[in-house]
Amino acid sequence: MYLFLCNLSIIDVCFSTVIVPKALHMLITSNNKVSFTQCFTQFFFYVLFGTTEDTLLFTMAYDRYLAICRPLHYHQVLSRRTCLGIIVGIWSSACMNSLLITTQASKLTFCSSNKIHHLFCDFKALFKISCGGLKKFFNLVYFEILVFVFFPFLFSFISYIKIITIIVNIKSQVGRRKVFSTCSSHLTVLLLYYTTASSVLLAPNSKYSDILEQSCSVLYTIVTPMLNPLIYTLRNKEVKEALKRL
Repeated sequence: MYLFLCNLSIIDVCFSTVIVPKALHMLITSNNKVSFTQCFTQFFFYVLFGTTEDTLLFTMAYDRYLAICRPLHYHQVLSRRTCLGIIVGIWSSACMNSLLITTQASKLTFCSSNKIHHLFCDFKALFKISCGGLKKFFNLVYFEILVFVFFPFLFSFISYIKIITIIVNIKSQVGRRKVFSTCSSHLTVLLLYYTTASSVLLAPNSKYSDILEQSCSVLYTIVTPMLNPLIYTLRNKEVKEALKRL
């Protein structure tokens, strides 16, 4: 579990680092120009860390499922060697996926207008300024969303349905509370992540769509990674006692 948490912390830091420095630079200097190289570099790492976090959150949901529903088999199924293999597999697959999508994005034909009304280079920003080669890119993006977003969310949802079923069947109130506290932090992080991510993908088109998309993107790429460590920290007994003394 702690190996997964360590990787989640690294991803959260990297995710924000991809967006915040360049956004602050543009805000301070009023220089809003971004070269194609910078744009695609930012896009590559944005997809990389987003894909890694999607898959890692599902893995952590499965980790909680084993810890609660099959505790006797936990160390047998998720040994340290297995966990290291999973982490290597997650990063490797995310890197290959990001490289594939970025390569396909670089083949798009861009229109005469190259103004991006967005805080950084992501899927929607590239869609808006492209006027050719979209079909293959769309198909690849839909496949990526299906494999790295929808399926992890679905399997995480199934894992928590089984966990909740176990919790409901526990007769002791103290036991239920103890078991729920084991997965409450991850469940909160999971809901926060997918809520903000879906708001970015499903934001409706309107005259305020640019402002809405930018606001949702800030929540998804900056606010959520900042809140994740805080959510897990609040489970720590020493932190709770320190907050009570304030």
